[in-house]
Amino acid sequence: QEVVNSGQLLSDSLILKVLQQRVSEERSTGITKFLLDGFPRTANQAEALDEFVEVHLAVNLDLREDVLVDKCLGRRLCSKCGANYNVADINVPAGQNGEAAITMPPLSPPAACEVHMVTREDDTMETIMKRLEVYKESAKPVEDFYAERGMLVDFEITGGIPETLPTLMGALKPHIELQHAEVA
Repeated sequence: QEVVNSGQLLSDSLILKVLQQRVSEERSTGITKFLLDGFPRTANQAEALDEFVEVHLAVNLDLREDVLVDKCLGRRLCSKCGANYNVADINVPAGQNGEAAITMPPLSPPAACEVHMVTREDDTMETIMKRLEVYKESAKPVEDFYAERGMLVDFEITGGIPETLPTLMGALKPHIELQHAEVA
């Protein structure tokens, strides 16, 4: 918890040990395909992942930094039920340099959770900026790792989940269909 709250990444060895165990458990139940969110975060993790699973596609979800910071600062957690919400109301007009407009309405809690909302301990400006610094240092080598293998898809996020998911699925469809064709 101390490492996470400081904005640092957990060690590769710990993350890989937990992931290998989880993959092994899932495979024992017949599950052979899965989606990893936020992993790998380093080139070393990407290389190690290749040793025990076959990666078919890597998706780089890109969100402007100023919006990302606002979203992180807007995260809330219901201390009673554990549900996650986001009170940030993002409405950024299109930029003069061709930047897309970004609209993300808040994911407001229901009345029952509203009085129990708390901010995560690690969602401070200092920790968020540290996380972004760590991310910038480690993301490019991971992106390069998958791009060199023809497995990287870049996708710019410009809306909330309801608006983004159909567009993302449309962007991924050709890659998913290609994977199915290669298997057959």
